[in-house]
Amino acid sequence: MTPRTRILIVDDEPGIRAGIRAMLRLDPGLVVVGDLADGLQVAPFLREHPVDLVLMDIRMPGIDGVEATRRIRAEHPPEKLRVIVLTTFDQDDIVLGALRAGANGFLSKTVSPAELVAGITEVMGGGGALSAAATAALIGHVADSRTPVVDRELLRRFDALTPRERDVVVLVASGLGNDEIAARMSVSPFTVKTHAVRAMTKVGARDRAQLVSFAFRAGLYP
Repeated sequence: MTPRTRILIVDDEPGIRAGIRAMLRLDPGLVVVGDLADGLQVAPFLREHPVDLVLMDIRMPGIDGVEATRRIRAEHPPEKLRVIVLTTFDQDDIVLGALRAGANGFLSKTVSPAELVAGITEVMGGGGALSAAATAALIGHVADSRTPVVDRELLRRFDALTPRERDVVVLVASGLGNDEIAARMSVSPFTVKTHAVRAMTKVGARDRAQLVSFAFRAGLYP
């Protein structure tokens, strides 16, 4: 039997936690092992219970989801424990803060059950879930800045990419999925995934979500 993905829900609203539980019950491959109302409870819980993925709220009492994610990363590497931030807020500073703290993905609480499960599947497979709204917020972060600050070290990493890999990165940063990129570039989805994986390896990104974050910080955006 294939092991189920063990999930911890962190949100200060009981109704939200119940709703997420209900959505996840639709997939037999997922199991909720706990839910918490306070970010301060997360690190102690993880020390006592095996968890594969944390669904993390942003706005909570105690500490927010960004700080809670940062504390998770101090003890658990991203390849061992995934974090998806769920929120109704899509401001650019929150998106960037969550990704820089070590989140593997960022999804809106308004996603459908199918979209939530798809995001979890993508992240557990080593990718990164980044909602269209979150991608738009990243674009807004750059567009609203009169003098965008380019991370020169990251830019040098992107110099190692082939033209094709760079094209894929820009399209990923625009919010397109593998199938959409494949259609636009007239290649197969497998080829797109291969280019994306090679790009992640070259720039040191742990997943697609961090690849997008790196691309924007390096000044590579649509």
